[in-house]
Amino acid sequence: MVEDNNINTPASDSERDRYTMLINSMIDGVISLDANIRVETFNAAALNILDINNLKKGDLISDFFKPIDQYNQIIDIEKVIKSATVPYSSRDFSLKLKGEHIISVFFSVTPVKLGFGSTSEGGYVLLIRDITKEVSLEKEKNEFVSVVSHELRTPIAVAEGNISNAQFMSDKFNADDSIKKSLTEAHNQINYLADLINDLSTLSRAETGKLKVEVTQFNVTNLVNDLMKSYLPQAQQKHLNLTAEIDPTLELLSSSELYVKEILQNMITNAIKYTEKGYIILRARKTGLGVWFEVQDSGIGISKEDQTAVYDKFFRSADYRTRKTNGTGLGLYVTMKLAKLLNAEIDLSSELNVGTTFRLYVPNLAITLENK
Repeated sequence: MVEDNNINTPASDSERDRYTMLINSMIDGVISLDANIRVETFNAAALNILDINNLKKGDLISDFFKPIDQYNQIIDIEKVIKSATVPYSSRDFSLKLKGEHIISVFFSVTPVKLGFGSTSEGGYVLLIRDITKEVSLEKEKNEFVSVVSHELRTPIAVAEGNISNAQFMSDKFNADDSIKKSLTEAHNQINYLADLINDLSTLSRAETGKLKVEVTQFNVTNLVNDLMKSYLPQAQQKHLNLTAEIDPTLELLSSSELYVKEILQNMITNAIKYTEKGYIILRARKTGLGVWFEVQDSGIGISKEDQTAVYDKFFRSADYRTRKTNGTGLGLYVTMKLAKLLNAEIDLSSELNVGTTFRLYVPNLAITLENK
């Protein structure tokens, strides 16, 4: 039950009663703390989720709330709370309850700053939610996606090979144009399906923590040149000018060459896909302790509204020009997942009908990291 003395005490008894009824009616656990991370108020749901009988005003949060991470290590909750200068939330916390029972929890902390003239130092409001069932369903879904994407690889590869052979034979024996057109469309669709399966497989491994970063030292200039060779034919097919601008002072970069390459591939593929005329420039330059990459195009651009959603799962713009091309809506979502594994940063600038520039900053990594 909520106590009467909370961080923002209502002015009247009736307001206090309404506040108490509101907090106690919530299914999420709510705990308010003072500036010293000690309990001010709480609701019944908090006790249920934490599996404890009671809390007292002045109890230290770390005495009863001891979340653990995915490696079963206790999280320094006081440090997490005190470092929250803006609202912070996480779905990666777990709690070990009585009888070694472990639940997954959503955790949110909001710093509270009181108005001018108040004698209080403010504090924090915590929200705790049991998401064990949600996490379990997500794991089952990811496992299903992983199995299906793995099993579909072979039949898709066989189908692509047979269609390619059929295209070769149709060209060799000068088959009817309608047959060639049908085979081309079938080949395009099977390639789209292969891309979708690859994206789903990478996505599943990323969300289940199975992706690992194997750090090696690699030559950035060679990486950029390899990408140019791979994508030049596609650019030329659309009469696009694909060029590279490489910093001559670039040195070896310590990171995952595989993931850096995959991120840049996604950016270049999008640039080619959504640029009808003009140019695409791939840049790489040394900066600080890492490398800045840029992929700039003169394509259709991205609206301000869409720029906030391009990294969302399965997002595709409503722009009719985007809908003219096949896409899974997973490329940039996977790109952001890979960037986080590398401690990398991604941003973009874009203007409709002018073009888009994606930027990727990759820091040097001294050790092999695992997905967190």
